[in-house]
Amino acid sequence: METESTPQEITSLVGREVYSNNGVFVGEIEDIQLDLQREAVTGLALGDVNRELFETRLSGSKGVIVPYRWVRAVGDVVLVNDVVERLSEPDGEEAAA
Repeated sequence: METESTPQEITSLVGREVYSNNGVFVGEIEDIQLDLQREAVTGLALGDVNRELFETRLSGSKGVIVPYRWVRAVGDVVLVNDVVERLSEPDGEEAAA
């Protein structure tokens, strides 16, 4: 029965806003990145992103993929680690994909 409810749970993420745990808007979920072999979510594809956070990394792209391991909480909005805020800094920490 769990596998039947999983697609509903995954699709319910689409359209939710994503914020850092410091309250900074990151973007809106447009799609989910999956590892089909492990049946696990591996990333969140964000559109309508906060350009201030990603301007040095976007270079014409419309969105970004945030690693799912950065997710702290899922509710009405999705909270991710504040590491995403450091991406805008020249020496910001980047997670390996």
